[in-house]
Amino acid sequence: MKTAIKKFLQDSHLLPLVKDTIDLGKILRYQVHRRFGAVDRQILTNYLHQNQVRKLHIGCGFNMIDGWLNSDYQPYPTDTLRLDATQTFPIEDNQFDYIFSEHMIEHLDYAGGASMLKESFRVLRKGGTIRVSTPDLPFLIDLYRQDKSPQQIEYIKWATDNFVPDTDYDDVFVINNFVRAWGHTFIYDEKTLRSSMEKAGFTNITKCDLNQSTEAAFRNLENENRLPPGFLKMETLTLEGKKC
Repeated sequence: MKTAIKKFLQDSHLLPLVKDTIDLGKILRYQVHRRFGAVDRQILTNYLHQNQVRKLHIGCGFNMIDGWLNSDYQPYPTDTLRLDATQTFPIEDNQFDYIFSEHMIEHLDYAGGASMLKESFRVLRKGGTIRVSTPDLPFLIDLYRQDKSPQQIEYIKWATDNFVPDTDYDDVFVINNFVRAWGHTFIYDEKTLRSSMEKAGFTNITKCDLNQSTEAAFRNLENENRLPPGFLKMETLTLEGKKC
């Protein structure tokens, strides 16, 4: 029945209209649920009033961090701020001391990522710091090496079993899947991410180890438990930058 209906809609050139109507209905229901932005305005107001040291977590997903204003494009917990990182943040200038984003910016195209960094710079206070963790392009390139390390071999086996089965543990399939899967859009290397942060206005940009920082607020934030031991560290590039 569903197939017949879909074919009828296609033949009648009505399928795009129906899809648009369904999408509009979903948007409307979501806006009603969030009371047309009132829920998010209250979440933001409460956080700013209750915290002198203010910390914004962009793209939290289900990884809620205590003491941070957790935000996401599709917030699942009701106390999470809805934030489209590619648009102007619904936040006044100079409000936050710290901003953290883990494995999120790669889900935006390059222009969207640049917008996120510029808006982050705007809402940070002078002396504030941003920390961005994201997949590192050299990690993917190294998976193609002939002289793979034992950890790289184990990573390819794990990734194949979980995401690209029946491919004979082929590094090419793992690499291609990683670039395209989970909504990935742009994979950075250090040079490109550093340049984008500098264009947004950040200075004193430093590379950090996973879960390590000279800033106490940034220590032990990356969610290593979501992957087998050592894999997130192997995948990840982390840069911190200052608003001076």
